[in-house]
Amino acid sequence: MDQDSDDQLAEAYNTGLDLEKSGDLDAAERHYRKALELDPTDPAGVSIRLAAMGRDPSPSKMPDAYVSTLFDQHADVFDEILVDQLGYSVPLMVREALRTLSLDHFERVLDLGCGTGLTGIALSDCTTHRTGVDLSERIIELAFDREVYDDLYVGEAVEFLEEFEDDDGCPIWDLITATDVFPYVGDVAPLVKGAAERLAGKGVFAFSTETLPDEAFGPAPYKVGEKRRFAHKTSYIRDQLSENGFEILLMDDITVRLEEGDPVPGHLVVAQKR
Repeated sequence: MDQDSDDQLAEAYNTGLDLEKSGDLDAAERHYRKALELDPTDPAGVSIRLAAMGRDPSPSKMPDAYVSTLFDQHADVFDEILVDQLGYSVPLMVREALRTLSLDHFERVLDLGCGTGLTGIALSDCTTHRTGVDLSERIIELAFDREVYDDLYVGEAVEFLEEFEDDDGCPIWDLITATDVFPYVGDVAPLVKGAAERLAGKGVFAFSTETLPDEAFGPAPYKVGEKRRFAHKTSYIRDQLSENGFEILLMDDITVRLEEGDPVPGHLVVAQKR
């Protein structure tokens, strides 16, 4: 986009944001739709805002351009926001869950949505070779500086699972993690299927989700919540795992993070290929 188009996009989005905050949702919707017309890749995530406002159905996932922009912008304070402000500790929960299940060592781990490396660090004592993938180039740079991963890639999780090859052919992992990935994806079927296909026999898939009471979903298996993140119905997650040949070893209720001081409910899931 040229500078003029960038300015128009910023004006449409910022005006929509101000109107939404003031409670004028009809006017906000008009400006958000203008922003979406100006740039259909949706780097501002207006499609997610429209869904959260109840003006559109929940999309199948967050726009890649929005996710990469969001994390690039917050990369330098990512850990401070996530851990100190939001009370996020899912990587440590994953490590403890694996210990509880006596899953003591994995030769190769793939960390989807690796961020700056919090999960890689948490699993450093029980894994040998660690691969990280994230959409944000800036986040990957910070993960590289931590020297916790053997391989790092910039990419979208499902595309990586479906398409990645290296000189040794299609890699297979013993453990795949996706901590704080599902809240950015609505339709998780391709993600779960891709994980199943990339795992060795008896391989383990460990991840976190956010959820809501079943009645909040209506007939849908997932939805964009008020905080503009995807929540998933528990039965939907169970069904996807079963359909892709997983046995659930653990599915614990957890507080995923805090949002304005309030706990966000979710699940910590550890599943194993049958």
